[in-house]
Amino acid sequence: MEIPFEPILFGIKVNIHLIMEYLAFIVGFRYYVFLRKRSTDEISLNNRLSIIIGATLGALIGSRIIGFLEYPFINFSENTWIELLNAKSIMGGLFGGLLGVEIAKKIIGEKRSSGDLFTFPIILGIFIGRIGCFLSGTNEFTYGIETKSIFGMDLGDGMLRHPLAFYELVFLVLLVIALKQIQKKKILKSGELFKWFMISYFGFRFLIEFLKPNEFFVLGLSSVQILCIICLLYYYKTIFFTRDKRRKNKEKKQQQARITLNP
Repeated sequence: MEIPFEPILFGIKVNIHLIMEYLAFIVGFRYYVFLRKRSTDEISLNNRLSIIIGATLGALIGSRIIGFLEYPFINFSENTWIELLNAKSIMGGLFGGLLGVEIAKKIIGEKRSSGDLFTFPIILGIFIGRIGCFLSGTNEFTYGIETKSIFGMDLGDGMLRHPLAFYELVFLVLLVIALKQIQKKKILKSGELFKWFMISYFGFRFLIEFLKPNEFFVLGLSSVQILCIICLLYYYKTIFFTRDKRRKNKEKKQQQARITLNP
């Protein structure tokens, strides 16, 4: 199979990336419905629907804004405007969806955490979408810079590049395994599973952006990297509180051990 993968169906070239995007949304949503039926959701159906609407609107707006900001110094033309209007960013969608949820919860007066139930459906949706990105090769701006390492792949332009979409697929598998283990041990409070997904994913994307042939930088960082920093700052309490909590638990265990040894 060659990359970009462009199958012909009934004489028409199929846009595999677009198909995988729609599939990601459908499968991810159905997985969410499946999980909600199997869980005891403390949030009422009406409030949950309001939260979903807020997330959808926020994701739509956020994805377009960050998608647009990835091309800050472009020469505009009629075709360029069409491309920019179609530009989307999963990072902008995630953070915009987060803000949309928080705004919706403020409006309806919902104070309980709502993110955990979305965590694995979102990861599944991203995973499916990234398969489409990988198969699209250099047709989508998800490829990396040239490399001479063993990981280099020809993604359609005859050059060996970092397959960033494939790296992300591997990362998402490892992230699911880690989050599932954390979930089984029940060491996180309600809402913290989603927070650590966001922290992990945005942290990963901040690092991997250095392997992407970004042309436009602000303060030496791409627009996506700046968004990653904003997201990590947004969750700074979760990051530092968890660290302090682990330190206190360790000190408590050490103290208990000393008491046991020296009753």
